Amino acid sequence: MNIRSLTRGDGVVIGAAALLFIASFLDFYSATGVDRPSPWDLGANHLTLPSIFLLGFIAAGLLIAARFQPERKVVGLPLTAWGTVLAVSAAWSSVWALIACPELLDLGAGSILALIATLTLAGVAVAGAKVPALAGQLVPEPRPAAVPPYGGQPGQPQPGAGYGYPGAQQQTPYGSTPQPAPPYGGTPNPTPGPGPQDAQHTPAPAPAADFTPFWFAVPVARPLYGEDGSPTPIAELAPGTWYLAVEQRGAATLIAQTQDGRRGVLNDTSGIQRG
Repeated sequence: MNIRSLTRGDGVVIGAAALLFIASFLDFYSATGVDRPSPWDLGANHLTLPSIFLLGFIAAGLLIAARFQPERKVVGLPLTAWGTVLAVSAAWSSVWALIACPELLDLGAGSILALIATLTLAGVAVAGAKVPALAGQLVPEPRPAAVPPYGGQPGQPQPGAGYGYPGAQQQTPYGSTPQPAPPYGGTPNPTPGPGPQDAQHTPAPAPAADFTPFWFAVPVARPLYGEDGSPTPIAELAPGTWYLAVEQRGAATLIAQTQDGRRGVLNDTSGIQRG
């Protein structure tokens, strides 16, 4: 169970469930000079508790559980579908409880808060994935202050800085004659330039990498395959979680790194969101 897989929409679901729990201990209906019981008193409120509050609690639990177990199904339907249906049912019951308020009673604080909580719960369940503000990660992953260039590691000397970097001025002992800095890949003692045959064996410099690592998130769950070409996925990238792209292979293939440090090939990069 990884809490970093939760989205902002899941945070709203948790908040709505907490508000609904508080509302369950308040008066659902009120009357002047009469102390009305809370919805937990079935004798006074009949179906208010199971049709609004319990449905809302179960719906919120299913929506959050679906984030940790996206492949789990009940009677052939995923947990998200069941949670959405129950959330809409709880909101529908809450609306009708307000419309069908008895004439001798007034709406209590519990009914108003329950309406707000169930409508919020149903709205996030139905359209939460389509709202970019709710699709972001609830607990952001710690990001490095600066992403090093591809192939480099934090703490390694960068071009133009650091003692001993090729081309940097070297320190010489006191009293000795300074020697000119050798070219990159050369030897401390300069020798005559290479002839035509030697030039054939001189390795060409490697091209500079123009790829910069970046953070990204996938719109739907996608498999991550091993770099050895194995057809069995080594991990599954979950939506709402940020991953680091460390290399690009081809126009639509990335080498991604998971939160636990595993690297693999992401073949489907369509619709990804760059951080």
